[in-house]
Formats: sequence, C-alpha cells, structure tokens
Amino acid sequence: MIRIALASQTDIAGWREAARKLLLAGVIPARVEFNIGTETLFDEGDPIPPPGDRTPVISKELLGDIQTALLHSDPERFALAYRIVFRAQTQPKIHQNPADPDMHILRALAKSVRRDIHKMHAFVRFRKVGEEDGRESFVSWFEPEHHITEAVAKFFQNRFTGMNWLIVTPEASIAWDGKKLEVGPGGQKSDVPQEDAVESEWKTYYASIFNPARLKTKAMMAEMPAKYWKNLPEAALIPGLTREAEARMNAMIDNASPDGENAPAIAVKETQAPAHASGGFDGLKPLYDALRAANDWPREDFSDRLVPGEGPEDARMMFVGEQPGDQEDQAGRPFVGPAGQLLDRAFAAAQIDRGEAYVTNAVKRFKFVQRGKRRIHSKPSNDDIEYYRWWLEQERQVVEPQVIVALGATAVRALTGKTLTISRNRSQLIDYIGSSKLLITVHPSYLLRLPDGAGQKVEFEKLVRDLSLAKSALPA
Repeated sequence: MIRIALASQTDIAGWREAARKLLLAGVIPARVEFNIGTETLFDEGDPIPPPGDRTPVISKELLGDIQTALLHSDPERFALAYRIVFRAQTQPKIHQNPADPDMHILRALAKSVRRDIHKMHAFVRFRKVGEEDGRESFVSWFEPEHHITEAVAKFFQNRFTGMNWLIVTPEASIAWDGKKLEVGPGGQKSDVPQEDAVESEWKTYYASIFNPARLKTKAMMAEMPAKYWKNLPEAALIPGLTREAEARMNAMIDNASPDGENAPAIAVKETQAPAHASGGFDGLKPLYDALRAANDWPREDFSDRLVPGEGPEDARMMFVGEQPGDQEDQAGRPFVGPAGQLLDRAFAAAQIDRGEAYVTNAVKRFKFVQRGKRRIHSKPSNDDIEYYRWWLEQERQVVEPQVIVALGATAVRALTGKTLTISRNRSQLIDYIGSSKLLITVHPSYLLRLPDGAGQKVEFEKLVRDLSLAKSALPA
C-alpha cells in the first residue's frame, strides 16, 4: 500500500503533486491511501514506483470540479478524486457521463461546497472591536460545513477593503489589515465578542425592512437554513416577525398608497415534475441528458435538435428567451442569429459579459412551419411553454442566479406560469424566488420587426437601460 501524507485538509497542491507522480507510475487507486498529516496507525507504506513514459492528461473542466470537491469534509474525497483522474487516462470523457457513479458523487460534493461558500458570503456578521490607525476593526465567528475558509478570503478582502477584520472558524482564521491577507489557526466562538454597540441598531434596521407581504417561509428557510441562525443577530427576531406577518400585511394593505409605490412581487405558479423525471439535478449536463432521454415531445412541427442553455453553472445573471430560431437550431447554441447578435450589442452597451451570464430559452426546440426549403418560425403555444416550464425551473435551481431577465412574453409565462403584459411590467425589479430578482423586458426580435431605423434606435436604448437596471441589482 502506498500512503500519501497531505499537509492539511486543504492541501490540494499536495494532492495534485502526489496524483501526478502516481499517474506517471501507473499506480492503480486500490494501492493508494491518502492521510492528513504524517501520523498513521500503520507503516509508512511502499514508495511510489518510478515514472513511466506516459504524460497524464486531465481536462480543465474535470480539474475544476475536483479542486472544488476537495474542499468538502468527506474523508474519502482525495481517494475519490484520484480514482477519477486515474480512470480519465483511459476514459477521457468520463466527466461528460452523467450516469457515472464516481462523477455523480464528485459533482454532489462540489455543489455542496459551492453552496457553503455562498452561505458564508451571505451570513458572516461582523462585530466592531475598536479602531487602529484610523481604521475600524471588526471580528466575526462562522461555522462552515466544509473546508472553505481560505477559499473565501479574497472575496472578503475585495468586499471589505476599507476596514480591518478577522473571521474565525473552528478550523482556520483569515485576517485583513489593509495591506496583507493572512491565514491563521482556528478558534472558538468564545474568542469572538457576542454583541457590540451597533447590534441593536442592526436589529432595528432589519425589523424595519422586513416586508410581511413578501414572506415566503419555505423560500426563506431554503435560503437561510436554521443551522445558521445561532450566529445571526437578526435571527432572534425572525420567529416574532413571522408570527406578526399577517397582521402587518393587513395594516400595509389598509395604508397602501393609491399609486402603488411598493415594489412589485410575483406569485409564481408551481410546476409539476413529468412522470419521467424526478429533479434534483447536480449539474446542467445531467439535466439536459435527462431531457434528451425523455424524448421531449417530438412532433413534426418541432426540430429534432435540442438546443441547451449556455453559460457557467454559477452565473449570477440568467437570460431567458422564447425558443431557438433556425440558426440556433443549426448551431446547437442559443442566441446566435440576428436576435442574438442584437442582444450581444445590448450586452456590450450595458457592460454585461455574456461569458459570465447564463443564456437559455423557455422552449428548448425550434418550432417551425415548412415553406418550400425554408423553415419559418412558429410561435410556441401555451401547451408548449407549459411542457418545458418544469425543465426551465430545474435550470434555475442548478444555476441559482441572483437576477433573471425575461426576454419577451413567452419567457414571462414560462418563469411565472402567468400571462403578463410586457408594457405594464417592464423595467421593474420584481421579487422572484428566494432572494432573486426578475426583470421583464422585450425580446430582441421585437426590435428587428420595427419598420424604421429611428424606432429601432429608441427601443434599443430602452433595452440597454433594462439590462443595466438588471445588472445593478446584483449584490456588490
């Protein structure tokens, strides 16, 4: 048995170095054991054999998933990762197989880590402990599920550059003094002050912004699970505010202004899973593989090519159109035709990087009428939209965008289950699911149908303003 001693729970560099040597030597996973630290109940094990003449190859996508998954608390993660990279030498597309059991576990680990990082970003609460050289100093206690403390350090450095801070977790601590970022040992909750002078003001503020009309208990619990409450000052207020929500909502209705100045909210019609699908996909590829396997409503007026969404799984913005067009169907990609090119121009004007956004359609196949050699676009029916609604919701759950932009009426119906007038609901940031926002605007094809260039210019400027408004809703 070859025993690899890693320096710490987050020694990814050590794992990569060891994995490379093992792959070069052709060592099978069953002969390898990974340990944290140098201590072991057994002997030091066998040495790694000399390298062979084959260079290991690991795809960038697979390596990214592995590096994220290795931050998980699962003690078998290092062995799992080596088993996968070993198999990848003879199965180079292993990461593209949604049915592979090892990849299924790896993606589940990576997703759990990403969610833990997101929760730490959201739920760290600083307490003021003094000032030094004119800079305020703050400290916070947090209990992550996984080994993510070092991984989030740059986020907090960039967000709170102007103050000195220390974040303490059971495993490690991170500190910023305005000049350098340091990683240190972990601590205990008792090491951190339990309250400060501004905490009562924060609770007052939180109570004042709590809107009972927008209370969705299930969504709130999904976004802010109860396990995080013990370290959140505002958590003590939640049970009382929840109990009082109905009375407060009635009071808001009685005192509502006739102009409806309160920010709008949409009650989303729920979707039901098709008989052939259960949901809970751990990535976009497994989702679309399942959709293909479901033989999603093949009909003569639909193309036999499915056009998936495009963009990173952790995109903060999601754009939903109607359906693929003829050029999209041929390319197998969304928004590459004239409407897509116009949308790219609008993205550029609104300073939105398409490569960082997730772009998809409500209906996943091109619906058309054949006229000679031409395929003419045919508008999706309500039944078409309803069929794909559940799949679109699965996409949203995988990506978890903070802002969603509905491009046109079909997208609005797919996202809400309702028929809403674009002109009445356009250019507003609407409370959607959880903490996400929805913005409704026109589909870029609308601009292409306008008869004159002046009208197109005006509407293009409106579209850019809508996209800029959507981008402004992203948390800093």
